[in-house]
Amino acid sequence: MSEKISPTGTATEQIFLARRSRYYWRVTFDRPPLNIFGPETIPQLNEIITALETDKDVKVVVFDSAVAGSFLTHYDFLAKLEDTTGLPPGPTGLQPLPDMLVRLSRAPVVSIASIRGRATGVGSELALACDMRFASREKAILSQWEVGAGVVPGGGPMARLPRLMGRGRALEVLLGADDIPGDLAELYGYVNRSLPDSDLDAFVESLATRIASFDKRAISETKHFADVASLPPDYEIAPEWDVCLASIMRPAAQKRIRMLMEQGFHAPGDVEDRLGYYVGQLGR
Repeated sequence: MSEKISPTGTATEQIFLARRSRYYWRVTFDRPPLNIFGPETIPQLNEIITALETDKDVKVVVFDSAVAGSFLTHYDFLAKLEDTTGLPPGPTGLQPLPDMLVRLSRAPVVSIASIRGRATGVGSELALACDMRFASREKAILSQWEVGAGVVPGGGPMARLPRLMGRGRALEVLLGADDIPGDLAELYGYVNRSLPDSDLDAFVESLATRIASFDKRAISETKHFADVASLPPDYEIAPEWDVCLASIMRPAAQKRIRMLMEQGFHAPGDVEDRLGYYVGQLGR
């Protein structure tokens, strides 16, 4: 059974939920042309996170994309800021985006990001919140590009990345603000593995199906103890979002974002395809 998730009742359906079985779900981002994430996407993703938390049967969920070249990209800089700031906090008390990512990490379900195309900004942060990440060696690009545009990342990467790859490499990703291809992402521990693009789907499908065949209680209890040992506490996550929103309004960020927009940011083309390169040119 499959369905589009659109709890707002609008025609802007952007997330496709496919229940491969009672135990194995697929969540596909489908907001062409770039899979940009905005405030109208938040209720749709929240409905899925809630379902993962409460469904008694599901054991594994895979996140992927239907948009060529994009897994999930950056936040919507054309949306009104009040459309984001006006959303109520989530069940954790965190603001909606970090709330959903924290809940995904803690859900009693195994979450897997299957990354083909760009996972930049929010896409990277969602992948980091998943339990496992697998990337196309030829087509995956991950990045936390925000510092290059004068913005502080807001979805928890400063709390999560050092735990995955160590402080030095995490700061290289965050402060270098450059594109990280699939093979380097694997070397750094950004993803579990990078695979040849032709092998990615079969590998993820096999692993998800295998996990879905196991006992749910054994899965959830094992994951819980791994969470205790590895997940950042909420007090590390919470300030990132507040500082992110404040940084967007600073003159330096406004100037850099405007420069990116003038070059073609937010539209298909070379700026979005090579965002790491373009943010590296802004101050030169």
